[in-house]
Order: sequence, then structure tokens, then C-alpha cells
Amino acid sequence: MADPKGFLKVPVRETPKRRPVALRLMDWKEVYEQGDSATLRRQAGRCMDCGIPFCHQGCPLGNLIPEWNDLTWRDEGRAAIERLHATNNFPEFTGRLCPAPCESSCVLGINQDPVTIKQVEVSIIDQAFANGWVTPHPPERLTGKTVAVVGSGPAGLAAAQQLTRAGHTVAVYERDDRIGGLLRYGIPDFKMEKKHLETRLAQMQAEGTRFRAGVEIGVDISWADLKSRYDAVIIATGAMKPRDLAVPGRDLLGVHFAMEYLVQQNKAGAGDSVAEQITAEGKHVVVLGGGDTGADCIGTAHRQGALSVTNLAIGIQPPTERPEHQPWPMAPTLFEVSSAHEEGGERVYLASTVEFLSNEVGEVRGIRVAETEYLDGRRVPKAGTERDIPADLVLLALGFTGPETDTLDTQLAIPFDSRGNVARADNYETSESGVFVAGDAGRGQSLIVWAIAEGRAAASAVDRFLEGETELPFPVKPTDRAISI
Repeated sequence: MADPKGFLKVPVRETPKRRPVALRLMDWKEVYEQGDSATLRRQAGRCMDCGIPFCHQGCPLGNLIPEWNDLTWRDEGRAAIERLHATNNFPEFTGRLCPAPCESSCVLGINQDPVTIKQVEVSIIDQAFANGWVTPHPPERLTGKTVAVVGSGPAGLAAAQQLTRAGHTVAVYERDDRIGGLLRYGIPDFKMEKKHLETRLAQMQAEGTRFRAGVEIGVDISWADLKSRYDAVIIATGAMKPRDLAVPGRDLLGVHFAMEYLVQQNKAGAGDSVAEQITAEGKHVVVLGGGDTGADCIGTAHRQGALSVTNLAIGIQPPTERPEHQPWPMAPTLFEVSSAHEEGGERVYLASTVEFLSNEVGEVRGIRVAETEYLDGRRVPKAGTERDIPADLVLLALGFTGPETDTLDTQLAIPFDSRGNVARADNYETSESGVFVAGDAGRGQSLIVWAIAEGRAAASAVDRFLEGETELPFPVKPTDRAISI
């Protein structure tokens, strides 16, 4: 529905405005409970013998979805996790965090609801962990070759596990104080508790992967020195440059990038003492950006006891059903309601930020917004539609523009592509021999399934570089994209 000035508002549920969400007694545990096994088996049984199972093209990992759905339906959990692990190192992550493009490609989606592939996936790995079916797989032999992986997000961890199992000696470097990258500090606990990460890291350590937390390559160790110490290097540092918003008042106190906010809460949740922690407690919170990071900020603000939470998006509200220009089996852009949205707050579309408003001591007190209009393909504020929204805390969740490149540029002179990502060939190698790049650092901001797929593929390329043959799966190239018709 629209207000008198034309802003499109989407109330998630009917709740009294300005109600402190802290009264709802929300904790930091995962919001979704384990599914009923009988229901999951019935859901897996909906997966049919497709002439062409298009869920394969929707999944960058090439997951063998019909196979492990069938095994789940037959109640053969141990065989199901073996088929799942054949293509995916970390189904406990993807089953919780992936937006499931496979479900958009499910053949049943032509005329009914698709199979809940993601839920079946996470049930398989949870059952496997519970029954002790996930065990270390150390290599049968050591090659004597060494590999440094820089970055411990999903791409780096996937590459490290594949190369360790192939017999190479692998060390993973992480500049943060704990291993995990955005899995550790970018994902709130209510979305994925860190016990899942710790369990997988313990398996990797038992297999022989070495972890070096608190070491920033380019600062503590130069890139050139790292390259000289190892036979190969994989850059898996992600795309961590946040997209900023250049409007008046951007420098006011209380305006922060989303990751500043989420990282601090994850550190606090881990028991760390966080000096001057950014908190939403007792504040009117405004989140700019309608993606997953914005939703993570919303859910975090709820749990910290925000007085109100408003989510602003500059574009139009996506449709609730598949649009004609994105036919099956494409992944459509749809209006999504996450658990954080269901918990409360207000979502406003077609809202362009004009200015951050200041109080007398230089703190943000509000946001001036205007209705978005489209002119010559640009989204601009519509004159005469301005209004002010109270805001004591503003979080910028506008996406990321690429990897941090300063030390790579000065220490290795590696070129970057037109989008600011680390340039690479189809075999993931950069212009520096023996230096490879995987995940968002070379691809740009993308999905967790793409990160894992690229980590596996880069590991195959490194293994070929070191051994002269391919021992590992080589599922995707950097130029691969989901098939569209």
C-alpha cells in the first residue's frame, strides 16, 4: 500500500508501531528448528525422475540433488550424505545460508511448489553430524608441495580442504582473530550458530589443514614473501569493500556500514569485550538496503532491543510470483520475507535517501527521504516528495564493490578487471605464476554456493599446477553462469 506521498510501504505483520521488540524475548539461537523426519521424507519423495533435472543447472556446485533426495526418501541417510559431500564440502552452511537457486529450477516449479531442496539438504548433514558419519579424511600420501590460502571464508575453506585431502600441505591465513571469514563474523547466530563452523573446522584440522588466524597478508607478511615461502598461493579474501552513500550528513555519528555493526555483535556473542559497541538498544534504527545483509541487521536490531526498525529500499518492491521475463528455470527476483522481517519492523520501497539529519552534537537524528523516480534509466529522488524519518542509528547495507586491493597492487602488481576484481584466467591463475584467486575476490559479490564451487575449482587448478595432472573435481570456470533461456 502507498502513503499519501507515494512511498510503497510493506508492513510485515500487524504490530503496534514503536513497540520495543525486546519485549518479545528473542534469543540468539537459530530461528528454525529441525524439521520432522516424516515430513522431510515426503518432501524428498516429491522429487521425480526428470528427463532433465534442471536443479543441476540452478546449482553452481552441481549437487546431485535427485540422488540424495531419493536416498532421503528411502531413509538411507548415510548414503545421502556421501552423495551430498561428493559435490559440496559444507552443506551445513549452504543448507542454512544459500538462497537456493536450485529450487527455482526444480521441474515441479513449472506448475506447483518446488521441492524444498534446501531443507532436505540441511536435514541430511544435521543427521550425519548427529550420528557421527562426518569423519576426517586425511590424505593417504603427502606430495611435499605447500599451498597458502589467504582468507578463511567458504571459498578459502573449500579450496583448503580439497588440497589437503589431495596430499598437499595447506595453511589458511586469516587476518581476523578467529577462522571463518564472513561465516564467523558476518552471519548472525540466529541465522547460523557458530557450532556448525567449529565442528567443520575441527574436521579440517584433523585432516591436516593448518590455520593461522590474526595474520594479515600484505601487512604482517608481504605478498611477495608469502609467495616465496609456498609453492602456490590462493587469494580468497572476498569482496569486502562496502558500497557507500555520498549524501549530506554521511559523516554524522551513528551512521555505520552494516559489517561494522554485525562484526561487533558476533564478537560480543562469542564472549569478547567490545569497546563502544554499536548497539540498537532503545534506538530508532533505519537500515538502508533490501538484501540479505540488511535482513541480518534487522534481526540483530530486534534482538538488541531497538525501539523501532525501518528498512528502506531505493527500488520497487519485487513481485511475489515469477515474472514473465524470468521464466522457469531461471532464478527470479521475488519479494522475500525472511525470519527477521517476520519479527517486525517496516519495509519501505521506492525510498531515496536525500540527507542524514543532525542534532546539536553531531549525531544522526533522522533521515530525509524522497520517493524514487526513474529518469533516463537512473533512480533519483522525486522533488516535492521529501519527508523525515526518525533515526538514532543508520546502517548501510548497500552491498560491496569488490576486494580490498591496495597491498596486492603494490606488492605483487596483479592487475584487476573492469569491475575492480582480481583479474584471472579460466584456470583461476593470476598474472603471477603460482598465484590463484577464487570466490568473491575474483568474481565479485556473489552466493555462498558460487564461493564453494570456485574454491573447489581453484583447488583443482592448483593441483594441476603442482602435480601436472587433475586429481580433483573442476566443476566451474570463472566465466560460467547459470543457464538462461
